[in-house]
Amino acid sequence: MKFLFIIFLSTINMINLYSQQEKQTPHNFQKEITLTFSANYLLYLPTDYKDADRDFPLVLFLHGSGERGTDIEKVKIHGLPKLINQGKDFPFIVVSPQCPDDIFWNVDILNALLDEIVAKYRVDTNRIYVTGLSMGGHGTWELALRQPNRFAAIAPVCGWADTSKACSIAHIPTWVFHGAKDAVVPVKAAEDMVDALKNCGSNVKLTIYPEANHDSWTETYNNEELYKWLLEQSLDKK
Repeated sequence: MKFLFIIFLSTINMINLYSQQEKQTPHNFQKEITLTFSANYLLYLPTDYKDADRDFPLVLFLHGSGERGTDIEKVKIHGLPKLINQGKDFPFIVVSPQCPDDIFWNVDILNALLDEIVAKYRVDTNRIYVTGLSMGGHGTWELALRQPNRFAAIAPVCGWADTSKACSIAHIPTWVFHGAKDAVVPVKAAEDMVDALKNCGSNVKLTIYPEANHDSWTETYNNEELYKWLLEQSLDKK
């Protein structure tokens, strides 16, 4: 089946794309599968994107279930969009889509969105990373499992995955985060996937916060070591 891609950019003066007042610009993405799927997303470009003559790494951020819907401002509640909204600058492109109500992340849609971003912006395709929290952590695992050769590294936070498929992504640099006292997604979900990956020869990293409940993302995304580690990973180094 052929997929039809349609991108609608919001009617925003392009000057705002680089303004300090609004670092993340809202866009709309549509994809026709059997029905037309439409979703909003935030796009952040590094401060030197306009003037630099080079490609940039890209981080795809997937939010949790509480931020689903049509109000794009909700995506700024946690994670990278929150930090950007507070004034933080990153040396990479950040794409933060919003999942519609009542569904989980759709891997086909996410891949189609990445295809469009790669086509329209200067993206270093050897350095595309995925991270997400809770439902977004699960989406991070699922996206990697479906596209095991696309991503230079992944960082799922308090997510869950199918351990029987772990060997297909054992080659992907992976850093897993979870709270030891998580009452929503038990820490065993992370431990089981990490064990499965190690059994397949993966050098996966695991960070468990001893006192954290479900919110293991605040400390994770405040950790500069995460971004340093991500940027050290590249497909052309494997």
